[in-house]
Amino acid sequence: MGSFLSRRERFDRVGSTNDVVRAWLGEGTPEVCLAVADEQTAGRGREGREWVAPPGRALLLSLGFRPVWLSPGEAWQLAAIASLAMAEAAEVEAGLPAGRIKLKWPNDLVIDSEASGGVRKLAGVLGETEGLGTRDPRVVVGIGLNDDWAAADFPPDLAPSMTSLREAAGIGVDRGRLVERFSDRLEARVNALRAGRFDGLGWTVRQATTGRIVRLETPAGSEEVRATGVDAVSGALVVADPSADNGERRVLVGEVRRVRLEPIAAAL
Repeated sequence: MGSFLSRRERFDRVGSTNDVVRAWLGEGTPEVCLAVADEQTAGRGREGREWVAPPGRALLLSLGFRPVWLSPGEAWQLAAIASLAMAEAAEVEAGLPAGRIKLKWPNDLVIDSEASGGVRKLAGVLGETEGLGTRDPRVVVGIGLNDDWAAADFPPDLAPSMTSLREAAGIGVDRGRLVERFSDRLEARVNALRAGRFDGLGWTVRQATTGRIVRLETPAGSEEVRATGVDAVSGALVVADPSADNGERRVLVGEVRRVRLEPIAAAL
């Protein structure tokens, strides 16, 4: 196991790997702990949305951190480095070109769809926090990645917007090796973050959102804006806003319920 992971367990079936890891942290388990499952019966995404995958067709895992070494405003970087580590590991294991897997702000791993001009979701990332700013901060980061899922079996309502490593690479991947590659890359990124080095450039250049028209859905309604970049300090999405002093404004994760990317053709 090595010194990086304090606890690591694999389950055939659980309600939610995030809940498993949250319970471990509550029991006093030190960071970094990792739970992996073949099936979840109560998986979830942002805003309480359900995460569904057939047994054995997705890599489902959660990580537990006690980031006393991060300020509350930097806790979002844990989900960011986990996303980068998974993107890199999946590209290597599936034989995809570097940079093929992109990040859709704020919490998805995606692959460009040449057919539609949009993107297809490969994985979802969910970060949950407790006690930020106290002596016992806890952060749980869950990832659900479609690995061995054939397009013919995608749910009909999600099929146009999702993909898997099998579909992207044309081959199945070894899930055990994928987890090991992910763990190795995550360890390097966690060590860098502990030393005060966040890979803001790597996080920025992988953004599929930049340069596209996006629809932001908020409690007050929705709006279409052009995403011009991301802020590697706050984690915010930067969008064009003619009414702002510098022509741009920052949108924080907590301000939006959903972000939809318009196809590239629609943005031209």
